[in-house]
Amino acid sequence: MDVQARRARREQRRRAIRRRRRVAGGALVLAAAGATAAVALAGAGSSPHAGSAHLPARAAGGQRRRSARERSSRHARAPAPAATGRPGTDAVPILMYHVIAAPPPGAPFPGLYVEPAEFAEQMRALARGGWHAVTLNQVQAYWRHGVPLGPGKPIVLSFDNGYNSQFTQALPVLRRLGWVGDENLQLTGLPPSQGGLGPGQIKGLLQAGWELDTQGVSHAALITLDAEQLRYQVASARQTLRRRYHVPVNWFCYPSGQYDATVVAAVRAAGFVGSTTVVPGWAHPSDDPYRLHRLRVLGGTSGQQLLELLADTRADPPAPAEYTA
Repeated sequence: MDVQARRARREQRRRAIRRRRRVAGGALVLAAAGATAAVALAGAGSSPHAGSAHLPARAAGGQRRRSARERSSRHARAPAPAATGRPGTDAVPILMYHVIAAPPPGAPFPGLYVEPAEFAEQMRALARGGWHAVTLNQVQAYWRHGVPLGPGKPIVLSFDNGYNSQFTQALPVLRRLGWVGDENLQLTGLPPSQGGLGPGQIKGLLQAGWELDTQGVSHAALITLDAEQLRYQVASARQTLRRRYHVPVNWFCYPSGQYDATVVAAVRAAGFVGSTTVVPGWAHPSDDPYRLHRLRVLGGTSGQQLLELLADTRADPPAPAEYTA
């Protein structure tokens, strides 16, 4: 084969390679366009105004449930409002709940049972009165750095001990309002078989935007403990919950409301930023953060009575230096 023929063949091969490259490049462009269109269609389908109309009923219902969960998750993880730099000065009430259920016959403390219908009525009354629920961490950010708490009147809804009715009954009511709660969990003594929250339920509360705090390991009478027992009840509870659920656990709740200077010092040493009591009144930014007031909500309280309780207790005096029930 002469030189001219070899050159002609090489040129044919080069043209064939160029054609294959152009074809492959066109395929890549088409694939990218298809992927972009798919993403756009998926985004349109997740819109609240489109997507579910042409799905089977079961699929549409599943999409609506997913959309609700996604909205709740976005609400729980929404970026915090910008701080003003000026500490907030408004007082914030903290409500105290226990069991959201009817009291069983012979219950030793029937007043700590708020029936689900009563609880729902109370929450509706708060909403009509211009209230909305926030967490203690949000209150602290407002008091320290002026981070806004949103329009309306802020209130903290705290739930003690870790009863599963707080998940099964309180959570759905608050979720419908777009509100959150503050779970004061004790680590032992209330297993699921006895009406306590299970780990999955605790995670469900956190996914819904609730705050996790603690009453200690076993709801012990802290003022009666020696230094080692006190450290175990307070510090190890925080360490365990932080490790288990990967949340800050910034607030302590005194079991039965009992505290003295030694207990307060142990809570501070464990890294908590503050504590809540059972002393009635509103929480004020000028108060000792380790002695914040709360308002116990008893069974039989109507929505209107709850609003009256809030109005009547705003100016109550600061909590005492120690409290023993």
